[in-house]
Amino acid sequence: MPCFADITTMEVGGRISEFVEPDSRASFLEAIIMADVMGKKLCVIGGGSNMLVSDEDFDGVVVRDKRRQISVLDEAAPVEEGAPHTTTVSATAGVHWDDFVSYCVRMGLAGVEALSGIPGTVGASVVQNIGAYGQEVASVVTAVEVWDREEKAVKTFSREDMDFGYRHSLLKATMYEHGPHTAPTQFYPSPRYIVLEVTFTLLHAQTNAVGMEQLARALGVSVGESFSIQHIRDAVLQIRDAKGMLEDVHRYENPWMAGTVESAPDTALDEGPEDRPEGSPEDRNKYSCGSFFMNPLLSQDEADKLPADAPRFPAVDEQGRDVVKTSAAWLIDHAGFKAGYKVAEDSTAGLSTKHTLALTNRGGAKTEDILQLARTIREGVRNTYGVTLVPEPVFIGVEL
Repeated sequence: MPCFADITTMEVGGRISEFVEPDSRASFLEAIIMADVMGKKLCVIGGGSNMLVSDEDFDGVVVRDKRRQISVLDEAAPVEEGAPHTTTVSATAGVHWDDFVSYCVRMGLAGVEALSGIPGTVGASVVQNIGAYGQEVASVVTAVEVWDREEKAVKTFSREDMDFGYRHSLLKATMYEHGPHTAPTQFYPSPRYIVLEVTFTLLHAQTNAVGMEQLARALGVSVGESFSIQHIRDAVLQIRDAKGMLEDVHRYENPWMAGTVESAPDTALDEGPEDRPEGSPEDRNKYSCGSFFMNPLLSQDEADKLPADAPRFPAVDEQGRDVVKTSAAWLIDHAGFKAGYKVAEDSTAGLSTKHTLALTNRGGAKTEDILQLARTIREGVRNTYGVTLVPEPVFIGVEL
């Protein structure tokens, strides 16, 4: 049996009591149902990129969906003359997210190209409502087919049913009593609703609008201007690589990760092992959960207390209220935690040397080392700006 350290991007976590990789719809459902019937803790895992797990043994069942099918269902004629066609595509929950993006771009399907390089799976994408560089998965989801663990039935949720918000969905909400990292529900550390398949509606087009300033600068265009979706994908991968925010391709050499991805997203960008010393900072930047803290959503009064140069963006919270979103990375940096920060010189956990929002395993770290770093940063930001940062990853067996 693997350890969580074998199957997570942070490369920490204890031994797993039971690990199952179903390769059919029936066996996937059976594994979930049996775990619930036996009263065992259930962890449905995707790419292991958004979780921080205790170093203690996990006395439960870990299920990883081995189904990796993508299907083009239909193409709809445009409602207005001259408008682009839309195409409906479905993907099983176990499809590696960047494999799905790569497939769509190759097929000339626009709408997810700016989400290139995000680790994880299609199933996890709708739980977390992933977003980056002006795109969000919620904008292209048509339907999500799930297994309801409480009512023991297959259900299909529409986009509206999913209650998408910033890093929020109906599915994620069923894991906590009162929001992320509050008291867990009976279903934790997985949702009540387990994703079986996701249906997307995408534009049948070779170009799409560039939706974010940073991406527009990289492409040499203006925000809103249409550009090749292949070039958008390439630029996003390069930006993410420069920040150390792509997976390390070498994790797929681990036998417990073999076969889970068609082609790792930074294969063409990553240096070979002969060019990069093992354990170098360049390498270790990728041993992370990605963005460790969510961008805070603040009331106007709270936002007004921040320095004048703090980033501010209009947003809507889970209750539908108008709020102000600020940058967690800016708060961390300006509270004194610079890229590469460690609690102590010999610490095995530290901020990425490229990006202050990524907490990384610098080599040999344990979960408690990551937590100590996270606590130090959260306390420092709270003492400096009065803002309490909320972690983005799912915590299993640990608390911040």
